[in-house]
Amino acid sequence: MTLLENDAPSASTAERLTHRRRLRSLIGWAVVVLLVLGGVFVAIQVGVRMPDQRGALDPESVGDSGSMALAQLLADQGVEVEVFRSRTEARAALDDDATLVLANPYTLSDEAIRELIDPAGRVVFLSSSTHLLTLLNIGDNAPADAAPVEADCSVPEFADVGTIRPDRLFAPGDGVEGCFGTDDAAAVLVDEDSGTTTSVVEGARLFSNAYLAEDGNAALGIALLGQADRVVWYVPSFADTDIEGKTPDTLGSLTPGWVTPAILLLMVAGLAAALWRGQRFGPLVAETLPVTVRASETMNGRARLTAKSGDAAHAGEAIVDGSRRRLARRLGLAVNATPEEIADAAADRLRIPRGSLHDLLSGPAPTDDPALIEMARRLQELETAVDASSSIGRRPE
Repeated sequence: MTLLENDAPSASTAERLTHRRRLRSLIGWAVVVLLVLGGVFVAIQVGVRMPDQRGALDPESVGDSGSMALAQLLADQGVEVEVFRSRTEARAALDDDATLVLANPYTLSDEAIRELIDPAGRVVFLSSSTHLLTLLNIGDNAPADAAPVEADCSVPEFADVGTIRPDRLFAPGDGVEGCFGTDDAAAVLVDEDSGTTTSVVEGARLFSNAYLAEDGNAALGIALLGQADRVVWYVPSFADTDIEGKTPDTLGSLTPGWVTPAILLLMVAGLAAALWRGQRFGPLVAETLPVTVRASETMNGRARLTAKSGDAAHAGEAIVDGSRRRLARRLGLAVNATPEEIADAAADRLRIPRGSLHDLLSGPAPTDDPALIEMARRLQELETAVDASSSIGRRPE
């Protein structure tokens, strides 16, 4: 038989086809490499990126959760707003005419928080945590109530604020003034101790760009932050943390240093081998390939494989199938005769009761070598008996 048809394309056509195949192969590999590199880059970026709250109450963020609108409003009122992302720089910028403004400094230790707010005469926390409330000794959490509330306190800056809808209420501590609520639960805490005024409010929603224009949110922001000529706005981040944490072990830290270069070298070698082997395919050539395989060789090869695997059931099926074919031919039955029909015909030929040969020709396959040998012996005896009865039937009287 032939591998290809005899009407092979011309040499020029074959060269063009080969060139196109190589070009498509190179483009395909280039796309695969780009996808792999892109996936590695994205995985590295996701793996090394640390979680943060950048954007929430950030005076330089224009997102819904940012506070650029409040910072711009303060600037319009003549208040100078300076944004710092380093606690050292923020502390150095503080003086008697500045208000220190910051969200919950979750990235700082207690010592760093005290060191930061110590030189400030006025401090405003735009958000808080239970730990910060305990550290400042200013109050505790209280059940939330989103109903509109007015100042209802003695702080003069809040007189013209109007009503707000707080998202969080606090229980004032001893000597702490609570505003916008009741004596037991207030939205704003004001503590004047040793010449320093510390205010705490949950402003993640009140002072965000999305909700600043609602109710008296803007007026409250100006009342809290606009009492001095300058605002030193510190934005906490993990980049400025002083908390030392134990880095968890990763696969990269547990493997030797030579593993990564070895993997990269293997990838490059695999890519080079793919390109090298891909270019070895030349134009297709028509060639006559006469192949003759003897049936006995195929039979012996399959028999050796079956014997090596110890598959008695498969070998038994092959033996029974061969016996049924030979018996059907000797008994004059059709090729598609069922095993039951062959068994009944053989029983009639041998003049034995029908059904006595069903288990032999259509029963379950043997499960081990002794059962296989026994079944083969019985099949051989059956074929011999059928041949003998056929010879007797043809003997002249």
